[in-house]
Amino acid sequence: MSSTIKFRVWGKQALFTDPVTKIGGEKFSYQVPTYEAVKGIVKSIYWKPTLIWHIDRIRVMKPIRTQSKSTKPLDWNGGNTLAIYTFLQDVEYQVEAHFEWNEHWEELKADRNLGKHISIAERMLERGGRQDIFLGTRDCQGYVEPCEFGSGTSFYDDIDNLDFGLMFHSFGYPEETGKHELVSRFWQANMQNGIIEFPRTDDMGSLKTRFIRAMQPEKPFKHGENVKPVEDEAKELGL
Repeated sequence: MSSTIKFRVWGKQALFTDPVTKIGGEKFSYQVPTYEAVKGIVKSIYWKPTLIWHIDRIRVMKPIRTQSKSTKPLDWNGGNTLAIYTFLQDVEYQVEAHFEWNEHWEELKADRNLGKHISIAERMLERGGRQDIFLGTRDCQGYVEPCEFGSGTSFYDDIDNLDFGLMFHSFGYPEETGKHELVSRFWQANMQNGIIEFPRTDDMGSLKTRFIRAMQPEKPFKHGENVKPVEDEAKELGL
């Protein structure tokens, strides 16, 4: 049995922030979603600490367009300040992702039931996600539904190669890496015929990592205590 899900995600606007632009308080979106942003979308559909989602690839369906807007974000010293945010407009992507067991939580070994987890994930996808879907930031509401990856026409089907340069890929948290540190990962992003294939988080040949700070994992998860058994969740859903 496969742990893969495929879905379509879309929205009126998106903001996959380039970290370089955060310094001045203004934000500028990358041209395409980051691995971390798509992972956040998948985790909003369904997630438990028992598993780790891996984003395999995305397909960019609509032309990349941006629009700048004046905003009034909160200031650290109180009140509001003025800033310009540059959003992506009218976005749509197809996503293919799969999950693997989080081997760093042996306490949750009894919760590793592939059939139940994938059934719940598919049910949550049909319902539009367990939590609200955001496209990079809470200001950008998104929507999801199941789809067949590769179906339909992409604006970039006939463009064999587009390079986006060095892009943020993802964060490495101790809960998933087993190391007591927080790291950021970067990669040379590339799109071929509308499809972006992401390197795995353990692909050190494709990723450049940067140590951020020492970090301890979250409080221990315990099956049946602060983590509901997947069998009970499936039963409640009639699966």
